[in-house]
Amino acid sequence: MSKLFKKGRLIGVTSLIASTAILLTACQDPQQTGSGGGDGEEGGNGGVAEDDLRAGEDVTSIPIDGQEISDGGRLVVAVNTEPGTLDPTFNGTMQMRQVAEPYCEKLYDLDDEGGVVPMLATDMPEFSDDGLTVNISVRTGIQFADGSEFDAEAVAISLRRHFEEPESVRASEMGPIESIEAVDEETVEITYERPFAPVAAIFADRAGMIMSPDALEELGENFGDDPVCVGAFRVVEHVPQTGVTLEADPNYYDADNVYLDEIEFRVITDGSIRTANLQSGDVHIAAPIAAQDMDEIVGDENLNAMQTASLGNHYFQVNIGNQNGIGTDPVQIETPIAENPEIRRAFSMAIDRGALVDSVFDGWYDVACSPIAPNTPFATEASDDCHEYDPEAAMELLEEQGVDIPIDVEMMINNQPENVRFAQALQAQVEQSGFNLSIVPVEGTTLVEAQREGDYETAFQFFSGRIDPQANVNNYLETGAASNFSGYSNDEVDELLQAAAATPDTDERAELYGQAISMIHEDNPIVYLYRMRNLLGLSSDIAGVTYYSDGLVRVSHAAFVEDGD
Repeated sequence: MSKLFKKGRLIGVTSLIASTAILLTACQDPQQTGSGGGDGEEGGNGGVAEDDLRAGEDVTSIPIDGQEISDGGRLVVAVNTEPGTLDPTFNGTMQMRQVAEPYCEKLYDLDDEGGVVPMLATDMPEFSDDGLTVNISVRTGIQFADGSEFDAEAVAISLRRHFEEPESVRASEMGPIESIEAVDEETVEITYERPFAPVAAIFADRAGMIMSPDALEELGENFGDDPVCVGAFRVVEHVPQTGVTLEADPNYYDADNVYLDEIEFRVITDGSIRTANLQSGDVHIAAPIAAQDMDEIVGDENLNAMQTASLGNHYFQVNIGNQNGIGTDPVQIETPIAENPEIRRAFSMAIDRGALVDSVFDGWYDVACSPIAPNTPFATEASDDCHEYDPEAAMELLEEQGVDIPIDVEMMINNQPENVRFAQALQAQVEQSGFNLSIVPVEGTTLVEAQREGDYETAFQFFSGRIDPQANVNNYLETGAASNFSGYSNDEVDELLQAAAATPDTDERAELYGQAISMIHEDNPIVYLYRMRNLLGLSSDIAGVTYYSDGLVRVSHAAFVEDGD
């Protein structure tokens, strides 16, 4: 047993030793995944060969394309983690985003090219000449799942709740807002303190989810127990750690194009068990598929495989100054890896990212060097650059710091098997450079809570990524941001990030983010490790499914086809 360094809470620490040798090859460049966007055909493998999938060819859709479909039925989707509260204002998990897709629509959504398109909005945001006022036109004549009317005032109420609630995890991502008002039935006006470029992208995620004002008034902070939004489906039941059940909503404005009766999101944390359930027919979709199971999915004629390049990344996060919980003023943590950026640099140099990806994930994933994905217009040389793998130089750097070697580092991880395998391999690799890495496996929501409270030394964590870098960079690294679990604070970085968020020109924004990333690479509050590809398997008798770069499988308009031929 070992005390967590901060609050003295006892947590069992498991020191896990890697069972497989790690190839010690040079750190490779991030592999560019394809943007082909090829639609999968019905039948095994979605019409895409395994070599093409391995080369990164995107398969974003299994279309209905005039096939005979069976109206009704219950679709079962296996997910890897409990989603947590179903209230979009307070939830910070990827799986809440997934289960909310059918029941809580947003102002905007993504298309298959990664672009932003209107959803509950009717057009893209309209900016004033000075960039300080934004008008968003919204749908009218539609209803929430409780039958109440959707209009601009309902939108303004939800947006104000996202921004103003003290415990909201949406507030910092929404930008420097001064006011949110409905100016008429169809228009919401947002006033900003300074220009804020990524408005549409932010409202294409949970900040753009619109909730019934009647339900908010009735349920208040308990809204997540029985959430009511606009969606093709509505929530029937949420059993924590088990799953969420939805039923088709007859009030939905496009109900004629909804074919299923029910959708069940079933929590199955073990990737191999998700795959086995998919192959047996107990579930119809498994998302994600673990990398080591992907070959098996591709080779099964009864299944289709889908993949997209991911916007997200897995990373090693150091608690530098989060002593009193997220949102509080940073207070320096007194551990060697927290106090000294050179020790964090040595840790990054001790990691052969390419060898880890190849050995742990059979080459299905890609190296990550920063929070900006290389397949986006915001990528630069700085964001694509990793610290060079050099274990001997990493050890020398530690020796120059005059610290006791080995340096003990405690890393909390989500206890999913794929994460444990990677952590074991990382543990073995950094040992040769003077780091004694111990691993604390916990359930996913426990890990998030520990990060929020500052009750951890380091963490191995995942962010699913967003289409705009403001959510990927500012929200994690700007002082006081909602997801700055490190308690990192750098005034120069803050200025660059704020300037990037206020700049409308994509090339100028990319340059500013590149400058910020170069500084962040000097401080290393987060060491970026790898970028998943979004991997999904589904039964060949399911169509109408889309899977985009945000990692969400969209099933609102899915259907069972008459046969799997």
